[in-house]
Amino acid sequence: MAARLQLKQFSDETSIEVRVQRLPHGEGLPLPSYQSAHAAGLDLIAAVAADRPLTLAPGARALVPTGIALALPPGTEAQVRPRSGLAVKHGLTVLNAPGTIDADYRGEVQVLLVNLGSDAAIISRGMRIAQMVIATVARAELREIDVLDPTPRGSGGFGSTGG
Repeated sequence: MAARLQLKQFSDETSIEVRVQRLPHGEGLPLPSYQSAHAAGLDLIAAVAADRPLTLAPGARALVPTGIALALPPGTEAQVRPRSGLAVKHGLTVLNAPGTIDADYRGEVQVLLVNLGSDAAIISRGMRIAQMVIATVARAELREIDVLDPTPRGSGGFGSTGG
C-alpha cells in the first residue's frame, strides 16, 4: 500500500511530497511524523517483530528496519539522524550520522544504530529510533584549476580557528 507524506516547510504554501510505501512488516505502525509544530525531523519507527525485540549489547550495532520505502523527488535527500533523547538516556546513536537516502533509492529505510552506552538497549516494535530530515541538494560541477583563491584561513585544518 502506498501513502503520500506531505512535508510542510514552516508554512502552508511550501511542501515537498514524498511518496511512502508501507512494507508488510510495517503494517499497523504509524508513518514517520513530526512531534512538534516546528520540528525539523520526522521520527522513524522500529519495525521489528512484536514478539522479537532487538537487544543491542554495549558496543553492538544493528540495522533496524522501519517498514517503509520512499520515493523522494529529484533534488532532495533524506538524512537519518540520531534522536537526542535516546543518545542521552541510553547511549544509542546512528552510526553513520547523518545517513543519506538518495532520491533514486527505493529499498527499505533502515537505521544503523549503535549502543555506546554501558547497558544493553532493547529496541521494540513501534519505538521511535531516529529522525529523518528531508533536504534539498545541489549537484556540484567540479572544475579543476591550478591554484585556489587565497583566504585568511588558508590551509589551516583541525583546530586552526581556535576551537
